[in-house]
Amino acid sequence: MADPVWADGEAYEAYVGRWSRLVARDFLRLLALPPGLRWLDVGCGTGALTATVLAEADPARVTGVDPAVGFLAHARERVDDPRATFEVGDARALPVADASVDVVVSGLALNFVPEPARAVAEFARVLRPGGVAAAYVWDYAEGMAMMRHFWAAAEVLDPAVAERSEGRRFPLCWPGALRALWTDAGFAAVAVRPVVVPTVFADVAAYWTPFLAGQGAAPAYVASLAGPDRAALRDLLVSRLPVEADGSVRLTARAWAVHGTAPS
Repeated sequence: MADPVWADGEAYEAYVGRWSRLVARDFLRLLALPPGLRWLDVGCGTGALTATVLAEADPARVTGVDPAVGFLAHARERVDDPRATFEVGDARALPVADASVDVVVSGLALNFVPEPARAVAEFARVLRPGGVAAAYVWDYAEGMAMMRHFWAAAEVLDPAVAERSEGRRFPLCWPGALRALWTDAGFAAVAVRPVVVPTVFADVAAYWTPFLAGQGAAPAYVASLAGPDRAALRDLLVSRLPVEADGSVRLTARAWAVHGTAPS
């Protein structure tokens, strides 16, 4: 299956962007970097991580780079800070000079890059000696509960759908693969840690509705279904969700965060 087209910033925010903001905060607190640094956010998307860097890390500047023009338009509308700029660019050929930034970060993007090793080599190129490269990706196979419930229900109705799930398609999204990616790029003091955040939905409709907007692999699958098949999937999925007495659906999402230091 081809990767989904990421273009609609509002739809992405409703689907997973809002949860990315929670992960971004905890991710930056784990890094605990000093103020006044030059940051690069690779695969910045709708600006969730960029905005959190501005709020939490007191940077000198942040440059966000992403290939999706629609996402960048959303980021520019939402991030109103003179220290932030956004540019169209590919993670495998960053529009940034050698040794020109202190920190490179990437949130929920590396698994979508066709050649992630090339991207991480670019992180090393643009970092000053001793700079920090860090990223986080969802633990699709086990820790991203909202998607795990979805694909488990979909597979009951259509066993062939198993190959579409992100847990199968993105082997990068586990600690060993991330550690190897950073180590192979020459980074030192490499560490991988979990970041777990709550994903709370007011009711089953709040859980289901973002799957109808077409952004991401699961919503794209929903869009491909005929009406009766879509309704059958919704009914089965809702019957399997852990719904609280007040009607809410309280899940968690785990991301894996990796960081390392450029050689001095």
